[in-house]
Amino acid sequence: MEILTILIPVSLFLGGIGLVAFFWALKRGQFDDPQGDANRILTRDYDDHPKR
Repeated sequence: MEILTILIPVSLFLGGIGLVAFFWALKRGQFDDPQGDANRILTRDYDDHPKR
């Protein structure tokens, strides 16, 4: 039962890190156009250099 005093704060800390990483990815625009990237690779004019 004493292990819960360690596991609960550790799990909250790791969950907080995941939440911060998610908001960081949102801010950086990682989820702006997921459908466009999926369709772009299927076209004939696909190049290996992504747009800036």
